[in-house]
Amino acid sequence: MTDGPTHDALLVDLDGTVYAGPRAIPGAVEALEVARERGRTVSYVTNNASRAPGAVSDHLAELGLTVTEDDVVTSAQAGAAVLAGQLDPGAKVLVLGTDALADEITGVGLTPVRAEDDEPVAVVQGHSPDTGWRQLAEAGLALNRGVVWVACNVDPTLPSERGFLPGNGSMVAALRHASGREPQVAGKPAAPLLRQAMERVGASHPLVIGDRLDTDIAGGHAVQAETLLVLTGVSTAADVLAAVPDQRPTYLADDLASLDDLESARVGRDDPWTAEVDGEALVLTGDGDDVAALRVLCAAWWATGRDGGPTVRADGDAAARALESLGLVADRGPTPS
Repeated sequence: MTDGPTHDALLVDLDGTVYAGPRAIPGAVEALEVARERGRTVSYVTNNASRAPGAVSDHLAELGLTVTEDDVVTSAQAGAAVLAGQLDPGAKVLVLGTDALADEITGVGLTPVRAEDDEPVAVVQGHSPDTGWRQLAEAGLALNRGVVWVACNVDPTLPSERGFLPGNGSMVAALRHASGREPQVAGKPAAPLLRQAMERVGASHPLVIGDRLDTDIAGGHAVQAETLLVLTGVSTAADVLAAVPDQRPTYLADDLASLDDLESARVGRDDPWTAEVDGEALVLTGDGDDVAALRVLCAAWWATGRDGGPTVRADGDAAARALESLGLVADRGPTPS
């Protein structure tokens, strides 16, 4: 495995990277087991606050991974830690989320409650499939009093085997709109979750791995870490080509199999593909792997310093096939999500 001498831990996202819903993404388990067997420190860092670390590790073990509860760091833990650093011991926190999130609040010495009538001094919000209007209303009443508000994460969507579902960020948006306030964010792309994961394993130069530019890759930038984007979840080829600077990955690959030869997935490395800027367009020439073509396109476009995505044109049949496979239709620029 050639993940470079400076990466002292792999901080791996879960939803859209290791699994989609209950099922493992093809090849993910095998790649991570090889990484562990070769001596890499692997931590699983998830923005999903709905399950306890033990439940997450049990799920990963069922998929075939060698993992313990201590290998999992959740945004619920990060959210609880953020509140513990601001509130007095025993302070009441209105929990808008699952019992697993409430347990994390208890674990840091605070008192979870579920209603505004309990006079909480803070609100913590994490994903729960059971969140409805009544729960949002209780939190909204507390927020209107000016209490501390921490969102475990603000992902607008959640990948599943059925497609993309509303994520915690969509529920946060409802309260943001109703209260006119902005929460503190514990999960990616904010730094607290990744810093907690780094501290747990003693890492100073991790590789942050995920499927989302706006959370995983931006989170890596927030802690000044190198990043690997895999195209197995939310972000698409068009998204990455149009990415803003603080969402651009160091490495780009189809999936986690790239961990076996990470340097070959570096954006900007030498490659048989070439991409040249022609006005507002990029022209792709050559032959080879589709994602390698995307890496070359990204390197060429990002170097221009321009905003948004370019029109992409193919020079030759191989280039046309690659662009079609990537969803980058010639003469029609990719639209960032």
